[in-house]
Amino acid sequence: MRICDLIKDQDTYQADLGHTVLETVQVMVEHNIGAVPVTHNGKLVGIFSERDLMKRVVAEGRDPRSTCLAEVMTDDPLTISMNEDLENCMALMRRHGFRHLPVCHEGQLIGIVSLRDILLHDLDEKDDEVRMMRAYIHSTPDA
Repeated sequence: MRICDLIKDQDTYQADLGHTVLETVQVMVEHNIGAVPVTHNGKLVGIFSERDLMKRVVAEGRDPRSTCLAEVMTDDPLTISMNEDLENCMALMRRHGFRHLPVCHEGQLIGIVSLRDILLHDLDEKDDEVRMMRAYIHSTPDA
């Protein structure tokens, strides 16, 4: 399976470079998301994650109401193509310690994929395999 299949129905929230940490975190909490792509004039310039919030805002004692994302986001994030397969995406996440990767096509942000998205998809596939195996076992006649 490819990333584009996984994120095809995704509605991706994008924060602007000038948004404050507080307004961004409020949207993250409301939508239960762990990271948001940060754009400027429609171009991806960074990513802001829960980890950025803890390390660069909370731990440094910054005021989230007056701190803008440009000051605390991760600049120039690694991105993946929408045609990337899930195994390669997982390998990248593991190698770099990321849990979220922006997905781009021809320089345009398409969405964001999370480790959770991939793991839940993998779990669904395993559930399907188990169901098919059980059906097969129960359908074989006794010899």
